[in-house]
Amino acid sequence: MCVWLSKYPVRPRRSVRRYEKLKRLTDLTVVVVLAPLWLPLMVLVAAGIAFSSPGAPVLFTQKRTGRDLRRFVIYKFRTMVPNAEELKAQLAHLNLRTWPDFKVDPDPRVTGFGRFLRCTSLDELPQLFNVLKGDMSLVGPRPTSLAPEAYEQWQLARFGGPVGLTGVWQVAGRAHPSFVQRVQLDLAYLDRACWRLDLEILVRTVPELLLRKGT
Repeated sequence: MCVWLSKYPVRPRRSVRRYEKLKRLTDLTVVVVLAPLWLPLMVLVAAGIAFSSPGAPVLFTQKRTGRDLRRFVIYKFRTMVPNAEELKAQLAHLNLRTWPDFKVDPDPRVTGFGRFLRCTSLDELPQLFNVLKGDMSLVGPRPTSLAPEAYEQWQLARFGGPVGLTGVWQVAGRAHPSFVQRVQLDLAYLDRACWRLDLEILVRTVPELLLRKGT
């Protein structure tokens, strides 16, 4: 577990309900107040995708697993060619990680403009609508495309809280933690989740984005 996370004590169960009410209020307040900034930016990104890939979808949607194993549709700006999922099987032999992780570097499915969006994390902007809908929070374990049965029993505990736009392993100082390490960090976060910890993760996310570490 990362050093700065260990300074937060395991939270008492009686504080969970109060914390989650404050968390939801914070999510809505931040997203709505910052809407004049992110909405015009989304329009510009959408225009860039449409210009670079005429006729192709601007958004990429996918089923993800969220809190309490509930499946929901996540929104992202499309960064790959339209048939990227079909090509995944052909690239399986180039996978740099242990399944269920999948990463090919460089990934031939990613478009030129898509590489820029990923490098700046602008492809994640549409997930602010997931936050408004209540599918996600600003901070929490990242939702995965894996079905619940792909996880071992002990790993399912990572779905015991709201999934997030950013999370502890995105800012833990490890460029590519393993799948098991990510689950362990998520569980450590959920045990300690509080408003102060969420705020620290949000603050730590800013330099990660500016320094383009999050790709």
